[in-house]
Amino acid sequence: MPSSLIASLLALLLIPTFAQAHGGETHGTGGIVAHLPAEQHDWGIAGLEAKVDREIAITMSDAMRFAPDRLRVRLGETIRFRIANGGRLLHEMVIGTPGALAEHAALMKRFPNMVHDSPYMAHVPAGADGTIVWTFNRPGDFEFACLIPGHFEAGMVGQIQVEAP
Repeated sequence: MPSSLIASLLALLLIPTFAQAHGGETHGTGGIVAHLPAEQHDWGIAGLEAKVDREIAITMSDAMRFAPDRLRVRLGETIRFRIANGGRLLHEMVIGTPGALAEHAALMKRFPNMVHDSPYMAHVPAGADGTIVWTFNRPGDFEFACLIPGHFEAGMVGQIQVEAP
């Protein structure tokens, strides 16, 4: 069985676990995942609000861009991202490796009404704000992107460089 088919089937099985629709509400750490233990990812782990080291404001626009779109973070730093959607369309911010984001974007294209929620993502309706609290406990070059079909392909991607102190 091809690995892409296995990944798609696995993703479909996990969808009900993290179900939150891409409707008109804000998602992120307030959903079902807030009750699950933090899961380590290649790009870090869910952060605790009480341990935030720094806050970074991110703005999303209908020009399919993030501002700023390049970030430097110290290894071990917990960041609170304050994400403002200044556009008229729903946008999201999802943190991950370039490969994980590309796979997720392809899955979103195949299943545009796919429902999902994780601590490393925030779905932000037009004119609203969202929050992600994330601990970058792995060094490397990571990305954040809007994976709504068409947005990722239009270049709605930013870079995060995690450096040792």
